[in-house]
Amino acid sequence: MKYKFIEGNRSEFTVKKMCPVMGVSQSGYYFWLRKPISKRKTEKQLLQNIIKDLFANHKGMAGSPLITADLRDFPEYSNVSRQRVARLMKEMGLRCKTVKKFVVTTDSKHNEPVAPNLLNQNFKTLAPDQAWVTDITYLKIGKKWHYLTVFIDLFSRIVVGWDLSPSLERHSAIRALKKSIINRWPGEGLLVHSDRGIQYASADFKRELKRNGLIQLT
Repeated sequence: MKYKFIEGNRSEFTVKKMCPVMGVSQSGYYFWLRKPISKRKTEKQLLQNIIKDLFANHKGMAGSPLITADLRDFPEYSNVSRQRVARLMKEMGLRCKTVKKFVVTTDSKHNEPVAPNLLNQNFKTLAPDQAWVTDITYLKIGKKWHYLTVFIDLFSRIVVGWDLSPSLERHSAIRALKKSIINRWPGEGLLVHSDRGIQYASADFKRELKRNGLIQLT
């Protein structure tokens, strides 16, 4: 630590003056200066440099889990632990920036006909596959926003189907509905509750509901 202090302050004080103050000899300092860096320290510095580059590539929007996943794409770091990456990022002062941004997932201002609110906020069911609810949320994957449509059974609170899409188009909601039907094969008369977004009000989505004997409500 004393030698590091001397090295870090050479621009302000001479080695000759600092060594007596720090209680070390000049010869000891110059011997330390010529000592080769250990293999372990070299490997640590290399890993830190790579982490710094990856963090910059993500524009500071990545935490240790994402940086670890990126590192594991390199053969030499395929087994690197998230704990080690988190520790090094903390040492370097690399903290993930939080995104304070609202992303609109549904557009309720449209001219498509909407379904009636038959549930009237009464979400209690007595058996599985009597009523499903569906919604769209957003996730940031890498540098891009993706939109997750899910269908949940109101009785069990289990996700019965989902679809992930890079765009807010109606086809993602339809794919999620089809997956839900294939997973559960509900009988006719199942209630499907959604918001009044244009994805759920589209003619294609309503056609898929009708084809399977499902009843839409908002």
